[in-house]
Amino acid sequence: MEFNVKSGLPEKQRTACIIVGVHENYKLSDTAKKIDDISKGYLSSILQSGDLKDKLGQTLLLYKVPGINAERVLLVNCGNDIDDNQYRKIITSSVNALLKTRIKEAICHLTYLEIANRDIAWKIKQVVEITQATAYFFNQFKTKPDDHSLNKMLFGISSNRDIAKRACLDAQKIADGIKLAKDLGNLPSNICNPSYLANQAKNLAKLHIKLTCKVLDKAAIKKEGMNTLLAVGQGSNEPPKLITLEYNNGGKAAPVVLVGKGVTFDSGGISIKPSKDMDEMKYDMCGAASVLGVLSVVAELQLPINVIGIIPSVENMPSGTATKPGDIVTSLSGQTVEILNTDAEGRLILCDALTYAERYKPDVVIDIATLTGACVIALGGHAIGLLGNNDSLIQDLLEAGELSGDRAWQLPLWDDYQKQLDSPFADMANIGGREGGTITAACFLSRFTEKYKWAHLDIAGTAWISGKKKGATGRSVSLLVQYLMEYCVK
Repeated sequence: MEFNVKSGLPEKQRTACIIVGVHENYKLSDTAKKIDDISKGYLSSILQSGDLKDKLGQTLLLYKVPGINAERVLLVNCGNDIDDNQYRKIITSSVNALLKTRIKEAICHLTYLEIANRDIAWKIKQVVEITQATAYFFNQFKTKPDDHSLNKMLFGISSNRDIAKRACLDAQKIADGIKLAKDLGNLPSNICNPSYLANQAKNLAKLHIKLTCKVLDKAAIKKEGMNTLLAVGQGSNEPPKLITLEYNNGGKAAPVVLVGKGVTFDSGGISIKPSKDMDEMKYDMCGAASVLGVLSVVAELQLPINVIGIIPSVENMPSGTATKPGDIVTSLSGQTVEILNTDAEGRLILCDALTYAERYKPDVVIDIATLTGACVIALGGHAIGLLGNNDSLIQDLLEAGELSGDRAWQLPLWDDYQKQLDSPFADMANIGGREGGTITAACFLSRFTEKYKWAHLDIAGTAWISGKKKGATGRSVSLLVQYLMEYCVK
């Protein structure tokens, strides 16, 4: 998808389609009013017929509007006094309307809509991300790929052209990072295994001078003492990897460390999952995909910051060598874990990676994981579950989520929940029962994060969409990039 800025009067712009807004009671936006004047009231006459429903996000496509050079005009109902989420709904509706046609390019004039406390750069960023996400398709394995016509979105800008162009370029890089995460998430596990993720990280590092990559193989992981990570992968023929990406552009400042769960297929192990929808378990590496997507954006934007990405990657399979319920392993931290359920594997690979993160003397550590089905039940597919041990970090992430539209919701991390992890045989069990499953999973991780500021993003409900339109979403790339951009100016 291509995005750019185009100046000039809307009626003079040559394009397949111009997108303009209509407010409540069919009041024309400023751009729509200019087109209406040139066309001698053509838009007004159409609206008076009632063809455009007076409901936010409704669209009406007009052909051969008199007096203008564009082939079509897309009218979009924008209501009045719109907020962030309503603006996103308007953009999504507009793009969906374009995708139903053979339109290849359009000029968007919806950046002129007034939204409280939001500038043109924010509005352009939303349009770019939403357009690329809505028009996204994954057809690498189709012999007859789907044909999606829309491939260019331009912004009609009469002022602040330099600001708009910069915003457009930056937003494109963020959208590309989200696309990278989605592509990785959508790949089948017979292709996207731990070795594949490691190679993707190496390839990413080759593209950027400030990015370096290191990969630990099974022998090196064992030498480090990362036994909980090894325990998860020992039932698979695919060797585990610990992937580290280092982005250095912040001098001697302590880094932000991102830890992404990289279970490239999760059968549940000996505690095997039900067969229904097990294909979706290829998405259990979406935390890892998010880290790769974020690091690609950080490097492209050349943010003045140090960021470390750590990806523990395994395949969780049942076999004669697989970990069994009741096994006890010693983690890198020295703490022992009784594995009561081999399907609670994400926390086992993350806990060793979180201990490994200590060597970087981080300012903050954020882990991202499709960790618990309980989070799906609690928050559905809308909000990312957020827990942590530092109120300031939590608040920064919540604000970044609101600003980016990739929203999170804080859950409590109270000591009251810790006792659910008690084990008579080890320092802790890896599950805490059905009650508060998302919280007890985070409680488990918290025992390995006491030496730094830490937050946990449970993306189990937000990382993918199920059903006929199933696929990876690329969340939480946008949230984390926004957080890191804000972090740079603190």
